[in-house]
Amino acid sequence: MADPAETPAPTKPTRRIDARSLRGLAHPLRMSLLEALGLDGPATATVLAARLGENTGTVSWHLRQLAEHGFIEEETGRGTKRERWWRQAEVTNNLRTADFREDPESRGALSVYLHELTRQYFQRVSAYVTEDWGETWRAAGTVSDWAGMRMTPAQLAALNAELMAVIARHTPAGDVEPDPEALPVVVQLQSFPRAPRDPR
Repeated sequence: MADPAETPAPTKPTRRIDARSLRGLAHPLRMSLLEALGLDGPATATVLAARLGENTGTVSWHLRQLAEHGFIEEETGRGTKRERWWRQAEVTNNLRTADFREDPESRGALSVYLHELTRQYFQRVSAYVTEDWGETWRAAGTVSDWAGMRMTPAQLAALNAELMAVIARHTPAGDVEPDPEALPVVVQLQSFPRAPRDPR
């Protein structure tokens, strides 16, 4: 989920997250469940509970909450009445933080969402740097930052839009069979202003 001023045309339907949906998503376990389904594909509550170290009943309840708010959907034709399979909904969720900053009822949910999102980003990078990858993959990946830039809000928004367009160009179509050597790849983009420090 992004907060860009401008994004390239998505291949999936897009919906703008409203206050009700945000409150339905902004929970650490729900965000972990949504992340797991997005990264690893469809799963049952039992599988997700084992993966996340949670109680199956608790996971089932939170999955139903995510489904009610349109973030996931049941994979029909698979499983049984007792063992339902869930998948991430085929929609691009667009969350604009400015929509909620002035809404006291949504500010807490926004804070939970953003803190949980940054925790997920950190854990993904942390896992990558501690895992034992071969030299080819080590050389291909990167953990980089550019901290000395100065930009206006318009320039930063233009940079983000251009970077997202590049990522979109390199994203294979969903119906294309991946190369046998291909592995799942995560691209994380964080760009934000930094408050200047008093030099004294």
